[in-house]
Amino acid sequence: MLSKERTMEAMSRMYDMFPDAVGELHSDSPFQLLIAVILSAQATDVSVNKATPALFSAYPTPEALAQAPMEDIIAKIKTIGLYRNKAKNIKACAQMLLDNYGGVVPATRDELIKLPGVGRKTANVVLGDAFGVPAIAVDTHVERVTKRLRICKLNASVTEVEATLMRKIPKELWVKSHHTLIFFGRYHCTARAPKCEICPLLDMCQDGKDRLKAARK
Repeated sequence: MLSKERTMEAMSRMYDMFPDAVGELHSDSPFQLLIAVILSAQATDVSVNKATPALFSAYPTPEALAQAPMEDIIAKIKTIGLYRNKAKNIKACAQMLLDNYGGVVPATRDELIKLPGVGRKTANVVLGDAFGVPAIAVDTHVERVTKRLRICKLNASVTEVEATLMRKIPKELWVKSHHTLIFFGRYHCTARAPKCEICPLLDMCQDGKDRLKAARK
């Protein structure tokens, strides 16, 4: 396991690689970001960004989406995985925002996770990107990278990965680190073909060393 100091050395190198890492989902309001993040579960940001312009053009607010015909919502997000369940969730989410929160997206994790389709990861993304609240959302990239680098234990659960990162990274860097880890995992330390041979973190990555050693045999 990397120490706090070594973890921050790893993060510093990733910051240098991806200085402009930000959330890649397109939205014009906290509500639209919330809907986009719900739609992004088990789907790519690219696929969500292709579908949301038509969805948000037709239904830009909780009021509009709550009143939208289910079949029309489905038609607009049909290119995204699990679209039927997601259509049901985003319509119900919009309705709950109206019923319980005056149509305003709440800015606390406890309130956000009460919304249909919203789990801890989605809530953390919304907190960080819509409201600037320090949070680390653990997606597949964050989990993969932190385990390969041994920042976290290999058998750590998603919540344990989050807790470990919160312990090792200063709070004011949580949102930046979350996005940087995603970019590093999405564009460099990929699932199937990580770029170990040109990785600036290879000297501190046992997984990468083992991978290259195995490839030479």
